[in-house]
Amino acid sequence: MSKAIVLLSGGLDSCVALHVALNDGHEVCALSFDYGQRHKKELECARAIAAHAGVKDHCVVSLNLAQWGGSSLTDMNMKVEDGNLDSKEIPATYVPARNMVFLSIAASMAEARGAEHIYIGVSQVDYSGYVDCRKEFIDAMETAINLGTVMGAEKGRKITIHAPFENMTKADEIRLGLKLGVDFGLTWTCYRGGEKPCGKCDSCLLRAKAFAEVGIPDPALTR
Repeated sequence: MSKAIVLLSGGLDSCVALHVALNDGHEVCALSFDYGQRHKKELECARAIAAHAGVKDHCVVSLNLAQWGGSSLTDMNMKVEDGNLDSKEIPATYVPARNMVFLSIAASMAEARGAEHIYIGVSQVDYSGYVDCRKEFIDAMETAINLGTVMGAEKGRKITIHAPFENMTKADEIRLGLKLGVDFGLTWTCYRGGEKPCGKCDSCLLRAKAFAEVGIPDPALTR
């Protein structure tokens, strides 16, 4: 069975990506990051998602991106502002080069495990303007990974980055997740910590919009 590394944040996107990788027939290694984010709720959810999906190989990597800040998700001196889905500005929640860092570590893990696939749940349709969610970036990272690993450059075993939701709306992503048996009640999307999602940050607004388009209640709000 082929192996796949799945970036698992504990959010809606990464949870569906995990189930897509499993449905594609891969042996999945889940990879999560304790990167200095404001709260650890999403890591608790990542563990629950992996366990629920029967994924036993779940690695949590610690690295402190909060050391240099630059994002309201890692800098306690910055406020997580209420979202605005009509805004064209890059929000303060953007973590500098986060997906570049995460995919680089995923590539290292892939080479060590002999995995030829990496899954990441980014979309360039319904997103908050993050530059590291775009197809151009994902394609460039895949090229760099295969130039910078022995597996890709010398052994002819190409590592492929799968971004299955690249051109999907979040509503269509939820529909796909429902077909795959995803338990969305286990996921955490809110940028703010707390017992319940704030319902006001960009991430909460995008999620609420998507569930409204699908026409079902968000299970995370009813538990």
